[in-house]
Amino acid sequence: MYRYDEFDQAFVRQRVAQFRDQVNRRLAGELSEDEFKPLRLMNGLYLQLHAYMLRVAIPYGVLSAAQLRQLAFIARRYDRGYGHFTTRQNIQYNWIRLDETVEILEALAEVEMHALQTSGNCIRNTTADPYAGVAADEIEDPRVWCEIIRQWSSLHPEFSFLPRKFKIAVSGAAQDRAAVKFHDIGLYLRRNAEGEVGFEVLVGGGQGRTPVVAETVRDFLPKRHLLSYLEAILRVYNLLGRRDNIYKARIKILVQSIGIAEFARLVEAEWAQMDGSSLDLPEEEVARIQAYFAPPDYPAAPEVDLAAQRRAEPAFDRWLAANVARHRVPGYAIVTLSLKPTGGIPGDATAEQMERVADLAERYGLGEIRTTHAQNLVLPDVRRADLQALWRELETAGLAAPNIGLAGDIIACPGLDYCSLANARSIPVAQDISRRLGDPERQRLLGPLQIKISGCINACGHHHAGHIGILGVDKRGEEFYQVTLGGSGEEDAAIGGILGRAFSAEEIGPAVEALVDTYLELRADEGEPFLQAYRRLGDAPFKEKLYGTA
Repeated sequence: MYRYDEFDQAFVRQRVAQFRDQVNRRLAGELSEDEFKPLRLMNGLYLQLHAYMLRVAIPYGVLSAAQLRQLAFIARRYDRGYGHFTTRQNIQYNWIRLDETVEILEALAEVEMHALQTSGNCIRNTTADPYAGVAADEIEDPRVWCEIIRQWSSLHPEFSFLPRKFKIAVSGAAQDRAAVKFHDIGLYLRRNAEGEVGFEVLVGGGQGRTPVVAETVRDFLPKRHLLSYLEAILRVYNLLGRRDNIYKARIKILVQSIGIAEFARLVEAEWAQMDGSSLDLPEEEVARIQAYFAPPDYPAAPEVDLAAQRRAEPAFDRWLAANVARHRVPGYAIVTLSLKPTGGIPGDATAEQMERVADLAERYGLGEIRTTHAQNLVLPDVRRADLQALWRELETAGLAAPNIGLAGDIIACPGLDYCSLANARSIPVAQDISRRLGDPERQRLLGPLQIKISGCINACGHHHAGHIGILGVDKRGEEFYQVTLGGSGEEDAAIGGILGRAFSAEEIGPAVEALVDTYLELRADEGEPFLQAYRRLGDAPFKEKLYGTA
């Protein structure tokens, strides 16, 4: 994984010292809240309902064991003993004291971490496939390009004050595990007819008030031109993006208003007149960064009869089926640790759990952990011979729920329990649905099912991309929940359609149960997943079940 160089270290420590002065001036009353707000946001510090919230950057979702232990220390010392992993692969602390924020940033800097560009109208944390570098279906490791984008975009003088926040995702695999099509810029690594690897470039995706699936602006871009082409896209957006209306400021609105063909023409024209060669990536620089992500020398892994272990322990069998993925190296596996125990808060991890995961990453892996946009953690390099022993340890830590990609693997934002923007609570709804659908056998019977919950239209819970999406709305001071069906955040990306009237907090859990019961009644066979069945059946049977009419 990438290690900060001298520039990174000096830069981060300078920013910490600068923020110390700003915090002291705020505490002394020399800065008003309005004056302080843009300064704190540049350092990832938000003011929420009850306290300050600090969002810490985890570039492309990669952590070392030492970094995770430091995050655990921060949770225990400065928060209430836990952190919340987000759909941007970052971590948030929801109970931060202003007078302790600089100490936290110093603690982060000790392990090459920071909170820069986790807020503001700038290029945010570039996200990636959490299986990057080890996925069996991967063309090329996207983390190299995420790191190049990180270095290029950090405090970029031209793109630090964009019309609105800006998000980029990169995937190098056949399966999209990074929700690429719901980003301002999405990049797929592709191989062309000549065998050259480059990028398919997509623009204008996003969720929130106006959900849009990104469209392809260039089918194939040679890798050496990546930064100059990104710069051309951002220049067009910076020039033409709206600054008079926060709700119409995202690049997706610009692309929609002028059309993808005209947007592509403007980008190509801008790119043609740029001195693109000055941004072409030198092969030696790419090689230098690639070296940080070179595959390790995997120790030989002994053979293991997993089939016999699975027959002997049905619970282990369920966990293997749901939480373990194929590794590109024989004898190894990719393991996803669920942060979604039945009835738990999606994405939350205690300090003790973080420390336990760090220990397990060193004992059963190679000391690396990944965060996912589905709010879980991944151990990317586990010997298959160690899977049963790891599973037993995870069970004692409350991290072995066998639900990845199933009904219990619910994505949910913090909602009205924490967020000043929310209209309704997300966490209690997620907990209720988890209890209703969390039985392992019931989840197995339901098969792949993505339930996603947002407490407001900003869609931090990605409800638009849920097979079943739930949106919290305010109706005359009461919390209600709107249901959408048919969304997907994968390579078949789609925006869920609103089913009908919203449900009260007491009604939404039974309504979701009725939806899954309808699916079980009407699916073609046990092998037809929920999304496929919905696309075949349409809204009518689900509307009839919930509302008595299609």
